[in-house]
Amino acid sequence: MELIVAGAGPAYSARPGAVGAAYVLMEDGHAIVLDLGQGAYAGLARAVEPSTLDAVVVSHLHPDHFVDLIPLRHYLRYEFEPPRRVRVVAPRGIDRRLDDLHAEPGFAAAALDVEVLAEGTFAIGPFAIEARRVTHGADSHAFRVVSVSRPDGPGLVYSGDCGRAGDLVPLIRPGDTLLAEASFGTGPVPVGDVHLDAPAVAAVAAGAGAGRVLLTHVLGTYDFDAVVASARAGFDGDVRIVEPGDRIEL
Repeated sequence: MELIVAGAGPAYSARPGAVGAAYVLMEDGHAIVLDLGQGAYAGLARAVEPSTLDAVVVSHLHPDHFVDLIPLRHYLRYEFEPPRRVRVVAPRGIDRRLDDLHAEPGFAAAALDVEVLAEGTFAIGPFAIEARRVTHGADSHAFRVVSVSRPDGPGLVYSGDCGRAGDLVPLIRPGDTLLAEASFGTGPVPVGDVHLDAPAVAAVAAGAGAGRVLLTHVLGTYDFDAVVASARAGFDGDVRIVEPGDRIEL
């Protein structure tokens, strides 16, 4: 399995090239993308022909994690005759939100086959995906993705947005790569905010036996080298902040 980072930014950032969350997983000619935030469509299109995606899987209904479904929908609708379609697995109500943005009932359904995301395990092509609710907004999820052909092998655990690091523990298996938001960088997280910082990610990764930590969704006001150092203080394995364009073998 290969991870291609199409976007890794938070809800806002002044850092050059910062675009919303979008993480492409590829195996045996198949591809899914976890989240598709603001500005990430272009990176997705550079990584894979968007109309060939097996699915877009959305962690939660905050726009910085799904709003580029709009350019994807436009591409599928207007670049092909007849229009092509892509499967979208997302929390209930995403189609209504997309329709409302354009004040156009049926806007999403013109090119997106929307299915309701639920906790549990499901397969999409060669990928086995386990979804588990996490503390954030309503109906927020983290995912563990592993190859169907190697179900006992290491996988990718993606936090989505998460306000309690312990929520990720049931998903992490020894040797997994943990792709986790660290919005508040070196920390601490402001009281009452439902996001993580790098030390909290490192602690949960060390305790659960993760093999590698990939930090993402870091607010641009933090020094990225200091953020990585704060995670390395609590985790002995490989730590890095991912950037758009990164390609990582899992």
